[in-house]
Amino acid sequence: QVQFVESGGGLVQPGGSLRLSCAASGSIFNIYTMGWYRQAPGKQRELVADISRTGSANYKDFVKGRFTISRDNAKNTAYLQMNSLKPEDTAVYYCNYPDYASSWGQGTQVTVSS
Repeated sequence: QVQFVESGGGLVQPGGSLRLSCAASGSIFNIYTMGWYRQAPGKQRELVADISRTGSANYKDFVKGRFTISRDNAKNTAYLQMNSLKPEDTAVYYCNYPDYASSWGQGTQVTVSS
């Protein structure tokens, strides 16, 4: 069973930056596309960005130009560099496989506020 441990969240002012990490267990990490998701209270969990096993990345419009997803297959780790953060980015951020049903980790809280 794959396990995900997200870290790197915190409180940041608008315009600030954070770098999230996702440590994943299991031998399938290097096979499947990895995605970063977020969920705010009262809202659906939404995909933020994803990256294929070969490094091809996709971003939702609301983070394009601000966020960068990356992965290190040797370390079983995915990252999300978040710049120019906005209050509407406030959410719990999770990682998971978009194409492979897996359980969710605890996520990491990102709060953007003055």
